[in-house]
Amino acid sequence: MKKNSTEFDFWYAVNNTEIVLLPTRHIETFGNTIINYHMVCELMDDTSKVRVREGRMQALRPQIITPSSYANTMLEGFGEEARRYMEWLKKHEDTVRVLRYGYTLKKESFSEQVVTDSLQTVMERVRTDINSRKDPFAAVIKGVDEPWDVCLVKLFWKVIESSAVSNIRELHERHMFIMQDGIPQGIREDIEKAFTAAQVDPSLIKPLGKFLQDNSVFEQYQDRFFKLVQGR
Repeated sequence: MKKNSTEFDFWYAVNNTEIVLLPTRHIETFGNTIINYHMVCELMDDTSKVRVREGRMQALRPQIITPSSYANTMLEGFGEEARRYMEWLKKHEDTVRVLRYGYTLKKESFSEQVVTDSLQTVMERVRTDINSRKDPFAAVIKGVDEPWDVCLVKLFWKVIESSAVSNIRELHERHMFIMQDGIPQGIREDIEKAFTAAQVDPSLIKPLGKFLQDNSVFEQYQDRFFKLVQGR
């Protein structure tokens, strides 16, 4: 019963979230991005009061994923037709573009206030204020008071939808998708940076190993990796 209730709350939040204002700029292709969100929602036990939350969401730099790595993580639980599709992905690694997106919430900038007014009036006030700031990374959401974090997930996916084409184009212009021994140039650069960091800080060796495994390239780098481990 508890699981069903949780699922109901999740879909209730998703279906009752409206993205009023999206950032006018897309997620940065070569660095992290700070999105300033403003969420307006009625209190569940008093519709004459409205809660306004403000905070920062850090969208992490989009990471290139090899189609074969993507296929390996997606195969579990799928049928034969899905397996055939994944095999097709592996055979067309030089043309398929897959990016991984992630985010963190910057809690130190979080604030909220409750005002007595109608939802529509508060929403218009917030939207007018944000428009006047001309912040290209500002977002306004009309959501639910609980679970309100689901509303942020929906916002993040909308931002990804509006950013992915530009991110892929800019990575292509920098030749980050060029394949060498089955590994895109963008991943090779990330691997080199990870090795350099792990040489300075041994605590980064384990994350380096996971990164190599996640990208299905551990075998290509295992000699170098174990040499680094022994060098500790």
